Amino acid sequence: MRARWMLLALVWGIGFGCGGPEEQNNADTGPQPYSWDLPEGVPEPSTPEDNPVTIEKAELGRHLFYDKRLSGNETQACAGCHKQELAFTDGLAEALGSTGQEHFRSAMGLTNIAYSSTLGWAGPSTTSLERQAPIPMFGEEPVELGLSALTEEELLDRFRGDELYEELFASAYPEQEEPITLDNLIDAIATFQRTLISFNSPFDRYIFEEDATALTESERRGMDLFFSERLECFHCHGGFNLSDSITHEGLVFESQAFHNTGLYNIDFEGGYPERDRGLYDITGLDEDMGKFKAPTLRNIAVTAPFFHDGSAETLDDVLDHYERGGRAITSGEYIGDGAQNPYKSELITGFLLSDQEREDLKAFLHALTDEEFLTDPRFSDPFEE
Repeated sequence: MRARWMLLALVWGIGFGCGGPEEQNNADTGPQPYSWDLPEGVPEPSTPEDNPVTIEKAELGRHLFYDKRLSGNETQACAGCHKQELAFTDGLAEALGSTGQEHFRSAMGLTNIAYSSTLGWAGPSTTSLERQAPIPMFGEEPVELGLSALTEEELLDRFRGDELYEELFASAYPEQEEPITLDNLIDAIATFQRTLISFNSPFDRYIFEEDATALTESERRGMDLFFSERLECFHCHGGFNLSDSITHEGLVFESQAFHNTGLYNIDFEGGYPERDRGLYDITGLDEDMGKFKAPTLRNIAVTAPFFHDGSAETLDDVLDHYERGGRAITSGEYIGDGAQNPYKSELITGFLLSDQEREDLKAFLHALTDEEFLTDPRFSDPFEE
């Protein structure tokens, strides 16, 4: 057991072997509070009072996140739709569940998900990672992890008696006599996801570390375009997390924002495909037709395809869409001109880019990639170590 905790110390940077005896004996000190490594000026993520972030709980959550036993047929883990090298997306237009069923949406990335005020593409009531986790676990339409086929005891029995998990649960919840519970499992996964923090891209070094050499001239020109009133990008993708759906410690008013960007305009009446009409499917209000959350653009260059349905294959496709002010579909069942959608956001007005400006803007979007985040061993598959 001590050997394992020394390994975890190296992964999470606890400092075992460097401090005194009290620091080295995790059993004596109990769970260690997680230390957020954030640039100056970036607030800490909001954390539920009943689920504080600890190193031990995050490590338990990491194992569960990558464990295929957390699907009904034991063929897929959470990581099946959230791959680290793709900023915790899956590279598919439509996510595939453990039974092979296609989801009607693209898997949303988990970069800085702790700062998101709502989870998913259009879920105003899903406001915490603890509330969101059971949806892919037990949801039946569509089936994702497919755990509804099991009883709670059948699920937990997969981890009881496993020496590794007995140790991990006990370390994360030392005050509990029987720590392997569904609530603890969900809280641990949420805790791990909350630690998926990315603030080490070239853009971050330029802004937070004031490193003038972090961005090339082309990337700086692209940044100026991105934050210009001419393109309007920053209105939905602004702030330290490049998203207008934001929450964090100390925030008085949380921001929940959903936008119709003119992807569809079925029959020229503003409609979206019935299988997914965004916020409208929750509220039933016409003005909410086609409204979806603007996700963070951090690591955006590795998360293709784009939009809620993966309907844009490349960054050029995305820029084509916004440059035109909406997408025109000229044939098929979804024919219509998104630029004329009556419910489209007033911020999507279109613009004209020169060839050089387009390359500069793409260069800036690539400069939002945090290579360290994509390979950080704290977030990687523990079963491959």
